[in-house]
Amino acid sequence: MTTYTNELEGQTEFYTTFLKRVNNKLTLSDILSDNNDGVLNGNLLEFKLVINDLNSVLFQAIKYLSAMRMKGKSVPANIILISLNDHRAYIYSSKEYLYNIEQVYIGSASKNNIGFQAITSPLQLNYSSSIEAEKLVHLLKTTFYTRINIDENCIVGWASRYYRENPEATKSGFIGDETGETQIVGEIRKPEKFKEFINPYKGESNIKFQYLMDKLNDEIQKKNLGAFYTPSLYVKKSIELVREAIRRVPEGNDYIILDRCAGTGNLELELSDEELSHCIVSTYEYYEYKVLMELIGDKVLHIIPPFEVKETFNNGTVRGADALSKEYLNIDIIKQYIDNPKCTIILYENPPYAETTSMEHQRQNQGKKSSAWKKGFVVQEMKKEVSGVATNDLANAFIWSAFKYYLRQETDSYIVFSPVKYWKSQHLIEKEFLDGFAFNRKHFHTNTNACIMCALWSNKNKTLKSISLKAVDIKDNESVVYPKKLKVDKVFTLYSKRYYEKRKFEDDVENGIVVGLNGTEDTVGKIRISPKYNKNILGYLVADSTTFDNPDAKSSLVIAGRYNGNGFFLRKDNFLEKLPMFAASRYINYNREWTERGRIMKSADGSVKFLKDIKNKKIEQYLLKCLLFTTLEMQNHMRTFIGSDNRFYRNELCLDISNGETIASSSLSNLKLTDVENNLLQQWNIVLNIAMQTKNYDNTLTYGVYQIFDELNTFHRNDLDKKVFDYPELNGHLNTLKTLVKNYYNQEIVPTLFEYQFLK
Repeated sequence: MTTYTNELEGQTEFYTTFLKRVNNKLTLSDILSDNNDGVLNGNLLEFKLVINDLNSVLFQAIKYLSAMRMKGKSVPANIILISLNDHRAYIYSSKEYLYNIEQVYIGSASKNNIGFQAITSPLQLNYSSSIEAEKLVHLLKTTFYTRINIDENCIVGWASRYYRENPEATKSGFIGDETGETQIVGEIRKPEKFKEFINPYKGESNIKFQYLMDKLNDEIQKKNLGAFYTPSLYVKKSIELVREAIRRVPEGNDYIILDRCAGTGNLELELSDEELSHCIVSTYEYYEYKVLMELIGDKVLHIIPPFEVKETFNNGTVRGADALSKEYLNIDIIKQYIDNPKCTIILYENPPYAETTSMEHQRQNQGKKSSAWKKGFVVQEMKKEVSGVATNDLANAFIWSAFKYYLRQETDSYIVFSPVKYWKSQHLIEKEFLDGFAFNRKHFHTNTNACIMCALWSNKNKTLKSISLKAVDIKDNESVVYPKKLKVDKVFTLYSKRYYEKRKFEDDVENGIVVGLNGTEDTVGKIRISPKYNKNILGYLVADSTTFDNPDAKSSLVIAGRYNGNGFFLRKDNFLEKLPMFAASRYINYNREWTERGRIMKSADGSVKFLKDIKNKKIEQYLLKCLLFTTLEMQNHMRTFIGSDNRFYRNELCLDISNGETIASSSLSNLKLTDVENNLLQQWNIVLNIAMQTKNYDNTLTYGVYQIFDELNTFHRNDLDKKVFDYPELNGHLNTLKTLVKNYYNQEIVPTLFEYQFLK
């Protein structure tokens, strides 16, 4: 047999040889996953050129199985370690190492493995022998798995798999509970679908899983509830605000702390017993209610409802606990305190977050089903007083109703977690701000680095233009308080109100084309604009919304009208003054710190000064810098092509002058170039010169950075489904250009965007 110098080569040849006997329909892509060397039926394989330390390689394989368990993947019964140049296979039973598999490992599986002690001796097969090769083939055909135990580390993965494989399933069908009036066994307690893969869960309560309750909701139920977990370190910080609110209670008054969306009691767990004795809590989700009752039911003033009866379970929710219903507003238990002037009301909540216009809703095609809350009494009443997009946020319904129905006196307080936009751009409330924190949303069971505000509001009316928050991150399970407070300025004016092109042109014709987000002609999407054409049109600019939610969809620059609108046609005579909008819209892509997203927004509040300075020609050089940035920015999706209307659309906002000067190149002749800008232009020329040598290059076209990236920087995928670029030199220089553009943007463009309040 062959002696290998490359592990991948040996691995590939092994599979090529043995798959013919095991299952000739399988390919490498069917076997390789999760960064391991392959799972073939009920076998995990790990390859080395030569295995000199069986213990360490076994430990590496165990770590792979640990990761599979946590992801809800079946754990193969056999661990097969292949020593390629010895032609030996070492076989271990994963069942013997279940304790190790059920641990959590941090970092690369291939590192820090020396010192592991195997507790069994492996079966050895020398597959250079025909007889033993046949034994290995037989083994590779087996489809047995080791049953694992469900715990808090893996339940999310197995729940996700359960919902994925059983689309009609709900959480109650997965987790089950036999302790209440409504008895549901559940898959984890009596496995049927997973009987070959998991052991029955024997626990008597759901407390062990409370941390993960919001992760366990099926996708639509989760979206309805807007499940949102609050890290304990942030809870402790927020309790500082609760205690500040308690200190505001007038002498002689009693007080209550009301949490209408308590979930599993995350916020309340850090309160003292005395503080808990003033709490009224409720949650809309049945299993959260069960945990809430177990954890703090005997410590709080009231829980809604106070007891579980057969009618409590209502298709996964708690009957009578919908905080947005009219019924909830009239609950006597709560109302007695609201009606008592000698009782101070403190609301303390992390409201569920769901936005009906979010991309997730649209991807799930569940807009109507996921937005059932919008039909609630509170939301309908809110719409009578609040207009615009603010009514699309579930959290806003909680915030608005807190002040509308619960807080009555100036000494009443509201401590609330929520993205800052309800105050900053939506102006939902005009109240006195007493104190607050900025927290990193990443730690709230999401994948997004963004700013979440936890604010203490009084019920006193007050108009504010700016507030400051103490910034707190979490690192290594410790709170990290930033030395400088984060300023939050209110936003008043949209770009579209001040900067969008409003002029009418009599020579516009409406027989042009429309394009999609990637800049190519779109003939599929629902067209929401008039497809205008005019020789004075350069392109179409979208700089929508104040926030940076879905920034690549809300901001774009394309050669013709974007099919779904929300922008304006860029004209040759004044395009320069429009480009700061495009530049500002890229801010969050180049400033991904959690303190920025959600706090910094786009505004036209500085339009008077900006337009005055344009008129006085004070910022001509800055506008040219914005133009240079625009020509080199990857999100400029303008392309050159012949449209279906047989018109030639040339990208004039790029620096390819191989077919003559562009409007951009001509304009930039007036820019007083710095060394940094000269370096940018040199890098662009390198990119263009290499791009001209590619197979797909068309010398009749005028190329911008994005068109080069998308059409000329081609790649293919190898046997391991990894990208292999056909022109690595071009790809490398594009990456270098992108880095240079980012640095230029932050140094030369951003400060002035803040000065004129394009960013605020």
